Amino acid sequence: MPAASLKRLQARLDGIGTAAAADGAAREKTGRGSMPWQGAMAASVAVMALALSVLAADRWMQFRAQAAPDYHTVTTATARAPDEVIRAVFSPTVTLVELQAILDEAGVRIVAGPTEAGVYSLAAKSRRPVNSSLALLRANAKVRFAESTQPGFAESTQPGTGPGDIP
Repeated sequence: MPAASLKRLQARLDGIGTAAAADGAAREKTGRGSMPWQGAMAASVAVMALALSVLAADRWMQFRAQAAPDYHTVTTATARAPDEVIRAVFSPTVTLVELQAILDEAGVRIVAGPTEAGVYSLAAKSRRPVNSSLALLRANAKVRFAESTQPGFAESTQPGTGPGDIP
């Protein structure tokens, strides 16, 4: 009696096994048919991830370009005074009285300075030509450097010969 029931159970299991094998073969057929769709889906996800990473990198570079620089140059120009005509450096031994006398003689006044390098920005306070004031400053022993900030005025150091001088 147990042998008959064991045979029936074994026949059922064999039936289930062959049905499962047939079902697995059918799944493999449909699985192979849907494989290109899955590959296309994976490729599109990879392309989207690449596009998002490129976009994020571009935004990061734009953000970094707008951020303040991590350095400071000593050549960064500051805005000049609108009436500035001469930049000058005076001797460190010049007194305030001597400095005022030099400026009065040249017909200029201080509009900015001194900078860290000791440079003063000077503006004309008379109708005297810029080249004339520049020549007077350069002739003084207490003036270490004097140069015009206006184009064309530094061409000549002799008074009365520059483009800004009256003949």
